[in-house]
Amino acid sequence: MSSRPIATTRSASGIPTGRLAIWWVLASEIVIFGGLIASYIMHRLGHPEWANATAVTKTWIGATNTFVLLSSSFTAVLAHQAAEQGNGPRAARFLRMTILGALTFLTIKSFEWGHELSEGYTVTTNGFWSFYYTACGLHALHVIAGAVIMAFIARDAAKNRELQRVELIGIYWHFVDVVWIFLFPLLYIAK
Repeated sequence: MSSRPIATTRSASGIPTGRLAIWWVLASEIVIFGGLIASYIMHRLGHPEWANATAVTKTWIGATNTFVLLSSSFTAVLAHQAAEQGNGPRAARFLRMTILGALTFLTIKSFEWGHELSEGYTVTTNGFWSFYYTACGLHALHVIAGAVIMAFIARDAAKNRELQRVELIGIYWHFVDVVWIFLFPLLYIAK
C-alpha cells in the first residue's frame, strides 16, 4: 500500500492538478459567500428591527439541518478513507450516504420554506427575508450541485475508477458544510 495520497500524477507546483483546481474553485466561492455574509452583517447592524424577522425562523429546524450536514461530512470523510485504501465500492456506499444527507437537508429546507412562504414571508417582505432566501437559496444550489457531482463520482468509484476524485468532492462538501456553519447562527440564532 502506497503512503502517497491517491491523486492524479500530474501536478502544478507540486500539488496534484485536481486538488489545485478544487482549491481555486473554493477560493472563488469564499469571495461569493464572504461578500454575502459580510453584506448581511453590515445590514443587520444597521437594521435592529431585523431581530423581529429573525425571531420567526425556527432554530430547531436550522439545528437539525446542521446535524444532517455534519453527519454527511462524516460519511464523506469515510468515503475518502475507503478510496485511500483502494476500496472504491465502499467509498461509493459512503458517498451515497452523503448524497442521502444532502437530500435530507433539501427536503427539510423545502418544508421550512413552504411554511415560511405560506405565512407570508417572501423575498420581498423586508431586507432580512431577502438575505435569508438569497443566502439559503445559494447554499441549497451548492448542496444540489455537490450531490449531483457526487453521484457521478460514486458511480465511477463503485467500479474502482478515478478514486482520487472522492477526495476532491469531499473537500467541496466540507466547504458547503462550513458555509452552513456561518449561516446557521446568523439566520437562526442571532435574534
